[in-house]
Amino acid sequence: MTAIETARSIAFTAVVAALGAGLFWLIGFPAAPLTGSAAAVSVAGLLGLHVVIPVWLRNTCFIALGINIGTGVSREALAGIATWPLSLAIMAVALLVALIASRNMMERGFGYDRTTATLASTPGHLSFVLSIALAKGANTSVVGMIQSIRVLFLTLALPLLVERIFGATGLQVLPSEIMGVQAGFILIAGALVLSVIFTRLKMPAAFLLGGMIFSAVGHVAGLTPGRLPDPLITAAFLMMGALIGSRFSGQDVGALRKVLVAGCAVTAITMVCAAFGVGLAFAVLGISPALLIVAFAPGGVEAMAAIAVQLGLDPTFVATHHVIRLAILSVLVPVLMVRLSAGDR
Repeated sequence: MTAIETARSIAFTAVVAALGAGLFWLIGFPAAPLTGSAAAVSVAGLLGLHVVIPVWLRNTCFIALGINIGTGVSREALAGIATWPLSLAIMAVALLVALIASRNMMERGFGYDRTTATLASTPGHLSFVLSIALAKGANTSVVGMIQSIRVLFLTLALPLLVERIFGATGLQVLPSEIMGVQAGFILIAGALVLSVIFTRLKMPAAFLLGGMIFSAVGHVAGLTPGRLPDPLITAAFLMMGALIGSRFSGQDVGALRKVLVAGCAVTAITMVCAAFGVGLAFAVLGISPALLIVAFAPGGVEAMAAIAVQLGLDPTFVATHHVIRLAILSVLVPVLMVRLSAGDR
């Protein structure tokens, strides 16, 4: 594909994403820039239209989202970190139970082999999981589609659930002032350098994490006050939704239909396990159920952090929980694969 064709595909994807966001905004759907774009681009991809978000644009969006999350960090916001280890421990247990229960269901209920069932049931870390699936000879198509179904469903359903049932306010949780041009350039440059370092260290969600940490340090130190301009963040939300939807581009509808039930079943099991974790964390720590749901839900880390911002929830708490979830999976999944290999001998 030539540079002109790529530019046209990106422009077309952006238009589809904007139209979807506009429609969702008109009907009053929460987090419309994210949810509307994800829905519209998913439909376009399934209809056979070429929708694409290139890696450089994806990483740019992740850095912007990370920087914006970091702007909400202050000395006062850090005061509640003492309660996070227990919350993270509860999330980790819920994560393990969800993986095992989903794997057993995929094996016994749908007849998939143990390796494919394990990787398809892993709640997150898609690129990492797909690389293992290729190395282990698992059904990568099934793994990829089930993972994508989970992410898309949670991106669309969570904002509606949290806003309508748990009363998320949608109020601005980030600084009211817009940061200056100089502070913006400092944050973007520093976040990019840190993101590249994190990428080479193979850290999960490297670009989101790089932007978030560099921005948080700058704001706690009082060096880079304010938040990014709203049009820039709205554009990042649009591209984030388009990225989620673009995973369905080129997918065979007939093949997708076969795994749709399995994908919905895996998503349901992981959400039930997450709900038990939310209930326990709320009972023990008294943290807002709305915040816990978005933090514990096994969606994409960038999408869940974006949803937190859109719904007026603490994005730092949410992003930290999801980054730790990916870190746990980075250790847990290879261990499970080794055990599977040993069991096959």
